Amino acid sequence: MSKNISWDTTGNWEAKGDWGTASSGNQIVAAGPVDRPATAVDGLDLAHWQARLDELRAAHHVPGAGLAFLVDGKVYELASGVLHRGTGVAVTTDSVFLCGSIAKVYTATMIMQLVDEGKLDLDAPVIDVLPEFAVPDPEATKTITTRQLLSHTAGLTNDFNLDTGRGDDCLTKYVAAAREVALDCPPGTAFSYGGVGYVVMGRMIEVLTGTTWDQAVQDRIAIPLGLERTVTLPEQALRLRTAMSHLGEAGMDPDPAPAWDLMPRSAGPAGRIISSAGDMVRFAQMHLAGGAASDGTRVLSAESAAAMQRREIDCPDKWTVSGDGQGLGWVLNDWNGVGGFGHDGAAVGQYGYLRIVPSAGVAVVLLTNGGGARQLYADLFRELLREFAGVTMPEPFGPAAAPPAIDIAPHIGTYKRAGVVITVSERDGKAHMLYEFVDDMKDMSPPLDIDLIPVSETVWAGTGAGPSFSEGYMPVIFSTLANGIPCVYVGTRATPKTA
Repeated sequence: MSKNISWDTTGNWEAKGDWGTASSGNQIVAAGPVDRPATAVDGLDLAHWQARLDELRAAHHVPGAGLAFLVDGKVYELASGVLHRGTGVAVTTDSVFLCGSIAKVYTATMIMQLVDEGKLDLDAPVIDVLPEFAVPDPEATKTITTRQLLSHTAGLTNDFNLDTGRGDDCLTKYVAAAREVALDCPPGTAFSYGGVGYVVMGRMIEVLTGTTWDQAVQDRIAIPLGLERTVTLPEQALRLRTAMSHLGEAGMDPDPAPAWDLMPRSAGPAGRIISSAGDMVRFAQMHLAGGAASDGTRVLSAESAAAMQRREIDCPDKWTVSGDGQGLGWVLNDWNGVGGFGHDGAAVGQYGYLRIVPSAGVAVVLLTNGGGARQLYADLFRELLREFAGVTMPEPFGPAAAPPAIDIAPHIGTYKRAGVVITVSERDGKAHMLYEFVDDMKDMSPPLDIDLIPVSETVWAGTGAGPSFSEGYMPVIFSTLANGIPCVYVGTRATPKTA
């Protein structure tokens, strides 16, 4: 049995390959929640949205989903399907899911709390707080700031996976090992999505609070906001109604995964929040309210809440995570002139989506446990955001029916970053890309063999990469770093051209 694991496009564990055959003798494909809402509440037709969730979830082969939304200052929660296709246990509104990279916004929130407390300067070097922090470039080590880590402009990579054990020193060990990991690009030259920087900030939180990152999530976010279904560790999740991970081929009902989660504890600040949809909407509500909880408790200053939502840098890849810019933790959206922010997450087949529209006071969360979650998100959120916030989400990314005639020649070459080599070429008269994991990542996943279809001179649509990248085609964007070096964006990571 082969076991291939890689970081997906939102920066979390994605399992691929032959994991063996899960028993299907007593599986239940779908079941409704045990706590269905009333037909209408506060004028909202919840029965309609329950039906749409049920229909779209089944159509996209998602075993189970939790949905919550904030409208007119009130939180509404729905549930659909099963937590585990092998047991048939129903999803309820108090069920929790692995939320992957949405954890980054929780880490960013705690960093901004420390700014409020005067314990941290966003524009001071990281080494002022964490002297052991380093990257292979000594000059970069001296200059990388917390603001750059928050906005993914420090150049730290995403594809460095290291299990440093279950002990409370796991982040300390990870930061020490990451000293030798090459940067994706020089600090300050480009946006490049990097989970390593968020683990570094997790360690900074530990140093400045005197506790573990996991405990800090409880002390500084969950408890002040009354989030009883927001945890970070497997043993905490065991007391809750927890979704099982599912894996399978696109367009088919997935089977329960052999393991619930494969993410090491050290990845927590970048990729492990376990939450119910309702808890996550209440976390979003605090950010919408300028850092105040619903009972008035001040969790974050209004200045810091606003700073997190302020654009730090544009992102050339406007499609992979449905955002065209980056704030301090938040991914920023522009839906045909209506601004918003949010984050995506994924972890071993479980996918989460958080979107917030400040002008309408609306937040929506969808948490899932496998299947075509990206398609479910796209179909459902198009309807929800149009209804509640007047938002018209863009159509799915992809080439025109008659693509423009554009030569791939200017982009042909080899692009390299830590753990990844991307080769762009022309094959049989067509543009082609080979995406390979190398060095310490070489056994993580098979290479991606992708045909490229032109969308514009710099934007190309990749085929056959799987639905986790987009609703159909994988965005491939050619750009240039601030230092003049060409690069290619795949999964929001900048990979510089080397040959």
